[in-house]
Amino acid sequence: MLLIDSHLDLGMNALLMNRDLTLPVAELRRRETGMPEPGRALGTVSFPAMREGEVGLCLGTVIARVKENGGGSARLDYASPEIAYGVAQGQLAYYRALAAAGEIRLIADVAGLEAHLADWSQQPTTGKRPIGLILAMEGADCIVSPAQTEAWWNDGLRVVSLSHYGEGRYAYGTETEGGVKPLGRELLREIERLGMILDITHLADQAFWEALELFGGPILASHNNCRSLVPAQRQFSDEQIRAIIERDGVIGVAFDAWMLYPGWIRGKTTNETVTMENVADHIDHICQLAGNARHVALGTDLDGGYGYEQTPNDLHTIADLQKLTGILARRGYTQQDTELFAHGNWLRKFRTAWSR
Repeated sequence: MLLIDSHLDLGMNALLMNRDLTLPVAELRRRETGMPEPGRALGTVSFPAMREGEVGLCLGTVIARVKENGGGSARLDYASPEIAYGVAQGQLAYYRALAAAGEIRLIADVAGLEAHLADWSQQPTTGKRPIGLILAMEGADCIVSPAQTEAWWNDGLRVVSLSHYGEGRYAYGTETEGGVKPLGRELLREIERLGMILDITHLADQAFWEALELFGGPILASHNNCRSLVPAQRQFSDEQIRAIIERDGVIGVAFDAWMLYPGWIRGKTTNETVTMENVADHIDHICQLAGNARHVALGTDLDGGYGYEQTPNDLHTIADLQKLTGILARRGYTQQDTELFAHGNWLRKFRTAWSR
């Protein structure tokens, strides 16, 4: 079954971790044996693994944050918006090179989406089928100013979130308290004018509610789970989930173990206690709040700064996502429900947003 994943940091993995994603996962792990960084030799994502698991379309991110006073992550944080812009443009250049090589297909409109779906369904399941990629931005720090947003649109950017971890240039994010900044209000106006989709993942609670009030365009949450199951600000409360449902939003469930299992401590807890049944718990919860299966989908965030050590223990590579269809069937979900989760909800979201 075709799967669509709404959050993969492919550009970050390639440029900032020096991973050749055209190789099998086993080879990537072999090459990283002995590296001390978190997630090394434990990666789960590559293009061959995506093809094996029929992950035929994804949102591929660009990410570069700004910490003007220093500190932060050496991998993600930069001293000025201009530097962050250059890093993010480098990730876009990587995607363009992959497209030229036939590894991926960049998709930015309904015509491109439909052509990719037709091509994917007709090509044999073996061999190098191009994977569709919709360009997304995780945290908007690398947009130098709201006036630059149109240039990013012309580059193919279609989905934008305002912030990531910490305080962003445009809004307060995960593990902070605060709202949308004045510059963020300008950015939201530009995003809506251009027809971009707003990703409300990673917003601090106040910023979440302000963004929904300020932004009249289409919304999604690329990788989020349920606060009532795993208490943490990073997750959505039931009230937030209901608000997203009212806007016909879709929530991509994330596979990061600390977002799946209460009390998980990053770097200490092992993944022995976490399986894809925990993912299904979050899917169930969103469906129960919605009264249907139209507002939840995949948004794995696999290899988003971690590897197998911080994923469900029955997911060894991204190809194992197909196991979820059986888990949902055993829980009583119909074939139609499963297809909505696997790809139908994301297809509806993009077809509707791009036909406005």
